[in-house]
Amino acid sequence: MIVDIQQYFRRHSRYNKLVGDDYLFVEYKCPIDVENFQLFTDSHIINYVISGRKDWFSPDQTFEIQGGDALFVRKGVYTTRQHFEVDYCVMLFFINDTFINNFFREHPSLKIPAKQKDYDQIFEIDINDSFESLIHSIFNYFKQAGEIPKSLVEIKFRELLFNILLNPKNQMLVEYLYSLSNSEKADMEYIMLKHFQYDLGLDEFAKLCGRSLSTFKRDFKNHFKQTPGNWIKNKRLECAKTLLHQSTLSINEICYESGFKNPSHFNKAFKEKYHLPPQQFRSSLP
Repeated sequence: MIVDIQQYFRRHSRYNKLVGDDYLFVEYKCPIDVENFQLFTDSHIINYVISGRKDWFSPDQTFEIQGGDALFVRKGVYTTRQHFEVDYCVMLFFINDTFINNFFREHPSLKIPAKQKDYDQIFEIDINDSFESLIHSIFNYFKQAGEIPKSLVEIKFRELLFNILLNPKNQMLVEYLYSLSNSEKADMEYIMLKHFQYDLGLDEFAKLCGRSLSTFKRDFKNHFKQTPGNWIKNKRLECAKTLLHQSTLSINEICYESGFKNPSHFNKAFKEKYHLPPQQFRSSLP
C-alpha cells in the first residue's frame, strides 16, 4: 500500500509539527522495526536527518542518507528502506509549488537561468553551518510552550529557501526550483511517464500534475488523445512486454513490476492487446 505521507502527518496529532496552507514541518521518529515503506507526496520534501540511516529509491536514483545529510525530494512516489543500527529521526519540510512560486514572485531579482529541462527526482542538499543553524533554530520552537505564529514559521521556510539558493553547491536544485516559477502547470507527460507503474488513483495523479481531477482529465485527453485510464493500462502493458523480452522475472513478478495488481487481470489485458497470454508470448520469442 502506498501512503499519502503528508496527509498522514496532518491527520495524526502525535507528531511535533507546524502546519500552514502551503507548507508542513514535521519531526518524525521512525520505529526501528519499520524497514520498507512506500510513500506518495504531492508536495516537495526537504529531508534533514538527525540520526539513523535510510535509503531512498526513485525510479532512476538511490540515495543512502544518515545523520547530518539532507535531500530535496520532488513530489512523487518513493520507496524507503531503513537500516537497523539506530532509530531513524528526521525533520521533514513539505513545501508545495504555490509556496515556491510565491517566494520567487516576492523576490523578482532572483533570476536563475535554467540550463536543462530534465531534472532528477531527488537532489542532495549541501549542508553548511548556516543551514544547520537554521534547522536547529526551527527545531527549538517545538520546545517552547504555546502556539507558534504562522507568520514566524513562514519566515523560517523562506529563510530555508534563501539558504539553499545562496549556496553555489546547490546550483542544480536552484535551477529546478526556479523552473517551477516559470511554468504555469506541471509537466504532465514527465510525471505520468515517471509514475504510471505505481498504484495511484486518478485523483492522486491529478495532484502530482497540480490540477483538479476534472482539469487533469481534460488536459490529459487534449495532450494524449485518450483517457488517463486507457493510457495507463497501455503503458503498463508495454512495460510488461519489454520485461518479457529483456528480463528473467516470473510472470507474476512482471505483473506487479509493470503496475498491475491482479495476475488474472494482467493476463487478460495482455492477451487482448498482444493476442497471446504473457507466458505463451515469452515462449514465442526468438
